[in-house]
Amino acid sequence: MNSITTKNHTSFAPAANSSIGQAIRDLSNQFGQKCSTSLVIREQHGRDESSFSVPPPDAVIFAESTQDVASAISTCAKHRVPVIAFGVGSSLEGHLLAIHGGVSVDVSRMNKVLAIHAEDLTVTVQPGVTRKALNEAIKHTGLFFPIDPGADASIGGMCATRASGTNAVRYGTMRENVLALEVVTANGEVIRTGTRAKKSSAGYDLTRLMVGSEGTLGLMTEITLKVYPLPEAISAAICSFPSIEAAVRTTIQIIQMGIPIARVELIDSNTVRMLNKYSKLNLHEGAMLLMEFHGSPASVKEQAEAVQEIASDHSGQAFEWATTPEDRTRLWTARHNAYFAGVQSRPGCKVISTDTCVPISRLADCLLDSVAEADASGIPYFLVGHVGDGNFHFGYLLDPNNAQERETAEALNHKLVKRTLSLEGTCTGEHGVGLHKMDFLIEETGAGAVSMMRAIKKALDPLGIMNPGKIFAA
Repeated sequence: MNSITTKNHTSFAPAANSSIGQAIRDLSNQFGQKCSTSLVIREQHGRDESSFSVPPPDAVIFAESTQDVASAISTCAKHRVPVIAFGVGSSLEGHLLAIHGGVSVDVSRMNKVLAIHAEDLTVTVQPGVTRKALNEAIKHTGLFFPIDPGADASIGGMCATRASGTNAVRYGTMRENVLALEVVTANGEVIRTGTRAKKSSAGYDLTRLMVGSEGTLGLMTEITLKVYPLPEAISAAICSFPSIEAAVRTTIQIIQMGIPIARVELIDSNTVRMLNKYSKLNLHEGAMLLMEFHGSPASVKEQAEAVQEIASDHSGQAFEWATTPEDRTRLWTARHNAYFAGVQSRPGCKVISTDTCVPISRLADCLLDSVAEADASGIPYFLVGHVGDGNFHFGYLLDPNNAQERETAEALNHKLVKRTLSLEGTCTGEHGVGLHKMDFLIEETGAGAVSMMRAIKKALDPLGIMNPGKIFAA
């Protein structure tokens, strides 16, 4: 097992639990073939896109209904066995890893769109629905769900990590787009939070508490979301710049002028080279902004002209426009493949991904110093950013057998987070805390806030069975 070199954790192994055997027998009796202890199945549910190596869960339950989830959690609570939710396994921070053993509850079979209320711009789905499947299911209504983290993640997982992605600069994050939830609590009780109404002042905001809780407070089984009318016109463009600084200054000015751009993504020259090779493209190999505009034909034209003028002031050049769905898809698929292009550029590597986010006015200060540090380190990396909301990601590409490279990458990440916090930013804009950012959470929020979070966790999960060891150590 590879060691994990966060400050407070050098390795993980499942905690001894004499009740796990009886729990698995009970679950097998309840679920029959929907309960698996096959090593292959367990290993599939014991890894995500993080760089951590941890033993797999002891068993996997393939839930097909809210009642299945409630029964599984009730049985695990009876035996004090950990419960870890599993969607599609695309998380980046070790959220689904069974660091204390236990049972993985796979909700991928709970993949129905339960209700479409086009007149109210809402939909209700099960947690295993992926974002692409949701948009395919509602496209006949002229609506779409805009949150796009890149991976075809499950809606449940996106809620759990409070995901956002490329459209957040215009449409917000999962926090702003979840109206109501059905949740199975740590004792197997089914509760509902929120309604389909656009606002409410009724009691504590339990919906917002659950969104971003990373499966540590309960398991979501129904989710009601906001959806939006498909724009009348969409246009995408790429623009190359002589430097990252020029691209970032352009972005800052776009946002500060209030131009309602839908997407503005930064790709550095290093990553453009990787994408050209991986996706068989011929993009100009310089710092690049990939942008998209939504609205009426007239408003899209106005936005695009304003952005082009700003870019020109910062030496932007080689504007290329993509107005057909096929051309736009080609560009955005390439952007979403940045992670895989990076991995392919160094076969066999592991990725440590950063996720810092700063106020837009401090973006250049944070990003440029961090690029200089990464370049000086000699560690290969890719760099992409949802820079319209101040969020960017380094992907440090490590030889998993080289301890020095991991130590260097972790040091780079720590310097980056320190810089981000000094600029009143956050250690994680969209990936969540998971295992990797627990120490940073304390630095960001302070011991008092983390103590309050622990108190909430203790109150809602007194046995500590819901995804233990994530967000903060158990």
